[in-house]
Parts: sequence; C-alpha cells; structure tokens
Amino acid sequence: MSLTITELNMAFGHLPVLEKMNLQVKTHEFVAILGPSGSGKSTLLQLIGGLLTPDYGTIQLNGETINGKKGSISYMPQHPSLFPWRTVLENVVLAAELKEKPDYEEAKQLLEKAGLSEFESSYPSELSGGMKQRIAFIRALLSKQSLLCLDEPFSALDEFTRIKMQKWLLSVWEENRKSILFITHSIEEALFLADRIYVLSKRPAHVKAEIIVPFSRPRDERLLEANEFFQLKRQIFKYMKEEITNDD
Repeated sequence: MSLTITELNMAFGHLPVLEKMNLQVKTHEFVAILGPSGSGKSTLLQLIGGLLTPDYGTIQLNGETINGKKGSISYMPQHPSLFPWRTVLENVVLAAELKEKPDYEEAKQLLEKAGLSEFESSYPSELSGGMKQRIAFIRALLSKQSLLCLDEPFSALDEFTRIKMQKWLLSVWEENRKSILFITHSIEEALFLADRIYVLSKRPAHVKAEIIVPFSRPRDERLLEANEFFQLKRQIFKYMKEEITNDD
C-alpha cells in the first residue's frame, strides 16, 4: 500500500485551507502529522477519505487516483461512533458486516488482545473512554482497507490512559502492519508512535518539515526519557513555534 498526495489545494469559498500539499505514506509505514490548530489536518483526512474533493492536485492509493472516491481507506475519528443499541462484538464487526461476511473469530481474538473479551456482550454506555477507543480501532482494523487514518484518537484521554493506549496501538500494529496516517497535536505522541513525521505550516497548510524518526522498535515509555528523544522534540517544537509566532 502506498499513498501519494501531490500538489493538493483546497479552499472553502475564499478561505484557503491547503496549498501545494505533498506527502507520502509507504507500505507498512506509520506516519504522523503535526500542525497548528486550524491548519487543515482533519480536512486532509476528509480529502483522503473521499468526503471532500480537492480543488487541485491528486490523491493516489497504490497508483490509482482516488479524488472524491469514498471507501478507499479506513477512518477512525477523534470521537468513536459506536451504536448504543449494538453490543461490543456487534459494533466491532459492523464495518466488515456492511461489505462482506464478518469474521467473528478474528474479532474475538482482537478483543481478547485488547483485554475486552469479557465485554463482548456489553453496550457502549457501560464502557470507559479507553475501551471505546480500542473498540473503534479494532473495527477499523477489521475493515480490510490497507490504509488506516486516525484523527487524534487519544486526545480526550487522560495522560496515563493515553500512554497505555499508545503502547496497545503499537503492539497491535506490530502484528498487523497496516499503513497508518495518524493526526495528533502531541509532539511526544508523534515521536513515540511514528516512523516519519510531517509538520504542517499554518493555514493555508503545506509541509513545513519532514522528520525521520530514528528509534528502533518495539518501543516503550523509557524512550520518552532518552536524550535523542528530547533533542527531536525541541527541534519539532521550534518548527511549530515559528508557525504560531508568525501568526501573531
């Protein structure tokens, strides 16, 4: 799987949002996107998912142009949308259910790995925020799409739950290795999770910097205390501060 975005432009009326956006996600790669608030990160995912059509430029998945084409990727929003009248297991298999016969055995295996086996018959109202996020992620994995786009999935969680979820996400990804495009506001989160990071400018957004993350896998929270981690964090912070300062 490869995603290639070339010279992408998007505006809403007279408000330019993206301008000459170029980026790539390679097969089995975990790529993070950082940028100022309102820089068009979520708009970019909507364009990739076919919910919006760009004014100019191309979005290609495995060499095929998918501008305005829905159903090419799997998407997990910031706030998971779980149907309250469906059980955990029924929510997990929903995406697969809409396109083909769902694999209940695989779904149960992923729920077990997520520590949710005992909640198969529970309903969303009985779950914590972290549980709901794990269920939404498992559902996205079961969709069989080769690219998974995550829009700040852990931003609403407390610090300890977020770290736990990051480690869980990496453990599942190490086994599955779907290509992931991950949007976040957290520099630490991007460095901890990703192979590469794109830093966006303020609106109209373009790629300001691309950072190759040099840390080996598997990763754990000890990485957060490494000197090289702090150095990269300072470098990225400087890039982002420049955009915020230039906006004053």
